[in-house]
Amino acid sequence: MTGLIRAEWTKLFTTKVWLGLLLGACLLVAGFAVLLTAFAGNPESGIPAVGTPVYEELAMANAVNVNVLFLILGIIGMTQEYRHRTATPTFLTTPRRGRVVVAKLVAYALAATLFALVVLAVNYAVVAVHAGARGDAPALGADNLGTLGSSGLALVIYAVIGVGLGALLRNQVGAIVGGLVYLFVIEPIIRSIPATSGAYKWMPGGALEALTATFQGPDLLDAWQGGLLLLGYGLVAALLGTFLAVRRDIV
Repeated sequence: MTGLIRAEWTKLFTTKVWLGLLLGACLLVAGFAVLLTAFAGNPESGIPAVGTPVYEELAMANAVNVNVLFLILGIIGMTQEYRHRTATPTFLTTPRRGRVVVAKLVAYALAATLFALVVLAVNYAVVAVHAGARGDAPALGADNLGTLGSSGLALVIYAVIGVGLGALLRNQVGAIVGGLVYLFVIEPIIRSIPATSGAYKWMPGGALEALTATFQGPDLLDAWQGGLLLLGYGLVAALLGTFLAVRRDIV
């Protein structure tokens, strides 16, 4: 298993995909942090003022806004085998396909952990500098560290979900487009309609909000419940992906 995990890391870090996704995540989280702090305290924005506990919670949870890039990281990690037709030699080398999928899950969870640490550091640095310039930089107290840790955990889980989604769909473009449509179209619609908003808390987006922070919206689960639910989505996607990967023919 160690050799398989090392092989997955070699596949990932010998291309420039990881660098593009990491740079994109850092730029996005920095931009979101700047905008959040710039509009903090503005009555029209509704964002609490710098220095308030709610602002600091939102600022520390800002990193989860790049969850889509971690989802794409996991999707690419799984679907590149089919897109570049390397699945056949991979599964011939390791006939027990379930071990390959498990190795991908572990390898991309570890890679996502490193990426998440970088993203969290960028987020905190931008928030500290910008909020400090406005008179009150957030301290790394227990509450803020807890929110940062929850945000990082959520990003890693989204990478795991991405691997599972990629194993389920196999088509890279289809999996990425499907993930984007779900995150940016389906979930917001369900969240915004009163008749369906009650179901939102049981969905990945609702679990993510419960785990990290929420500003305004429908009722959510407790933070630990949201974390368990989000982890459950990741594990179910991985198990289904492994189940199908073992049984499908490789072309």
